[in-house]
Amino acid sequence: MSTIKIPNGHQAVMPYLMLDGASKFKDFTTKVFNGVVNHTHFQDDDPGLIKHSEVSINGSTVMFCDSRAEWPAQPANMFVYVENADDTYEMALSEGGKSIMEPADQDYGRSCGIEDPCGNVWWITSVL
Repeated sequence: MSTIKIPNGHQAVMPYLMLDGASKFKDFTTKVFNGVVNHTHFQDDDPGLIKHSEVSINGSTVMFCDSRAEWPAQPANMFVYVENADDTYEMALSEGGKSIMEPADQDYGRSCGIEDPCGNVWWITSVL
């Protein structure tokens, strides 16, 4: 069995998102999912643009940056477990999210879908 070294606070697979408006993503994830920003580095040539940032959401790290010509924005779909899908859905709407699917009971839990201000879709679920 191989021993892979992974930095503290990271997992073996992490999304890395190139976004238009990465600061909006940072604000959205910290407010809606109680995310904790571990660090943020800004572009040298444009200090308003995020070169690299990481947000931890309940032990999972999402890396992200502002898109550039060589790395265009690419929306993603993400699945996230939360304590209360209904409350998180309402918070996401109040923070600029758009409804994709209203909360409903599914075989796997209470689930809903939100598009964040950067175009990513979050499938938000709480276990029943």
